[in-house]
Amino acid sequence: MTDPTPPRPADSTALQGIKVLDIATLFAGPLAATLLADYGADVTKLEHPKGDPVRSHGASKDGVGLWWKMLSRNKKAITLYLGSPEGQDVFRRMVADADVVIENFRPGTLERWGLGYEELSAINPGLVLARVTGFGQHGPYASRPGFGTLAEAMSGFAAITGEPDGPPTLPPFGLADGVSALTTAFGIMTALRARERTGRGQVLDLAIIEPLLTVLGPQAITYDQLGELQQRTGNRSANNAPRNTYRTKDGRWVAVSTSAQSVAERVMRLVGHPEYIDEPWFASGAERARHADELDAAVGAWIARRSRAEVTAAFEEAQAAVAPVYDVSDIFEDPQFRALGTLTTVDDEELGPVTFQNVPFRLSDTPGEVRWPGPRKGRDTAEVLGAYGIDADELARLAQRGVV
Repeated sequence: MTDPTPPRPADSTALQGIKVLDIATLFAGPLAATLLADYGADVTKLEHPKGDPVRSHGASKDGVGLWWKMLSRNKKAITLYLGSPEGQDVFRRMVADADVVIENFRPGTLERWGLGYEELSAINPGLVLARVTGFGQHGPYASRPGFGTLAEAMSGFAAITGEPDGPPTLPPFGLADGVSALTTAFGIMTALRARERTGRGQVLDLAIIEPLLTVLGPQAITYDQLGELQQRTGNRSANNAPRNTYRTKDGRWVAVSTSAQSVAERVMRLVGHPEYIDEPWFASGAERARHADELDAAVGAWIARRSRAEVTAAFEEAQAAVAPVYDVSDIFEDPQFRALGTLTTVDDEELGPVTFQNVPFRLSDTPGEVRWPGPRKGRDTAEVLGAYGIDADELARLAQRGVV
């Protein structure tokens, strides 16, 4: 029998040959660079000689930051102080053969250092400069410090998240930064594709307040056309019901979705209440949502009498949509995540084997790979800068001045 899987090409890294300089931190810009590195881009992380703030952000083990290990994976790590004339000179040398620079300084900072796009594109006309800031490069808020939390508030996300009688709710993780990172990576690839036609690079201006608004759905057009504002509904939906989280007999939780009419009907048959299906209002998702109290009561009571395993098995047999509410320890054990290879384990020079998220999607020929975790500070400084003519003596002089 022949193998139906075609052989992968010798070069199985989609972005091989793309050189990226990551001078951003906390968190959207660096994560965008991580995504590019996962698929083969040559990414060099430039951090202040005192260390990037991510190294001390969040959990650590034996003084080693764990967030850094994930966020700086597949990157070379060098130290370089861009606020010094010597550091700026070194950076200009590096820009000469770079494809992408990713930065997130406040607008005007690079220009103050003589490293604005006008200066950088004069060195390298094909350069793509990705500028990731809270509020963008212009407008009345451009100079404000901007973080993902502010974007989650101003985008409209927090206003619709939480219980109806409770306060607006912020996510307990970097949601706006994550969505912005994905958007930035897409924007960079779009600019590189345009460069293939024009031969010119360009500036990518990403304001973190915008991508999250994009994924919130039709709120803007609904307000524009109907004057309606989406309200907080907790775990319920204004568009369908039953849709909620429900507690099982063994004290665990499951989530149920009925976005499709056929699934809603299967759920009500499964929980022993087929009579609801014949109600005139049941044929519309929005109308079902107006009867969420009684539908939740029926579904919740059925689930409460069964264990999580029993509930998920019954829903699966009925081809109804349910999922257990996991914490990360469950993800480590789940067979579907294992089949997908969602988590990967690699050796780290400081911590030994470490496990974290794998690349976020699979390509059949150029699949991407996590090759190493975030490196120790300055691990690659001598190697990387040596390629730009900086020998050991000059490197020592730069180190003495605090430039590297």
